Amino acid sequence: MTDESDTEVEWPKNEEKFYYDAKEYWSQVPTTVDGMLGGFEKISPTDINGSKAFLRPFLKIGKGKTNTHRALDCGAGIGRITKRLLLPMFDTVDMVELNQKFLDSAKSFIGQDVSRVDRFICSGLQDFTPEAGRYDLIWTQWVLGHLTEDHLVAFFKRCKAGLATDGLIVVKENVSGSEKTEFDELDSSFTRCKESYTTAMRKAGLTILKEERQKGFPKGLYSVFMFALK
Repeated sequence: MTDESDTEVEWPKNEEKFYYDAKEYWSQVPTTVDGMLGGFEKISPTDINGSKAFLRPFLKIGKGKTNTHRALDCGAGIGRITKRLLLPMFDTVDMVELNQKFLDSAKSFIGQDVSRVDRFICSGLQDFTPEAGRYDLIWTQWVLGHLTEDHLVAFFKRCKAGLATDGLIVVKENVSGSEKTEFDELDSSFTRCKESYTTAMRKAGLTILKEERQKGFPKGLYSVFMFALK
């Protein structure tokens, strides 16, 4: 999450190893909010408040067009976003997460509202296909760096097909401070520049309705951008 972008790192050449290394990294991470945020638990309230302010105007509860029946939390971890952002706004939420231990921990972390989590799906996003027409909102945050370029575009296409009428995709991700994509060998992830994301979105046939930079994060972290897509 920290911006240490002075050196450019070569892209991984072995796709299987790229995904394996990421899974291994996250298998060692504690099932806590601090673990999910790489030691930056303190930013969670600012993050959630920024997301609420960005999302609400698109929803019918905020005089927008999007229904609030069902949301999907991609790369859900222990359910920080499900609990604090999505369940307060949506009737039901599905969670998709690569590590089963995070999904298991989510059931106690979310607490009494866990009954409104319909599906706990254990899958990497490169292998996941949302049910067609199921979701009013598909939320992806701090997870798309774990997809290759081709898999990112393909995932966006599948998400588009997974939207209900007037449904919305929101992407919230770190972006590099340069025009280059950087690779982090520690957790086997990419930090893309903003243009790399917008190019992938357009390749997938998505329209960018709005983009906004998250405010209020400490200095030294990557810039974080939110994109609303349909």
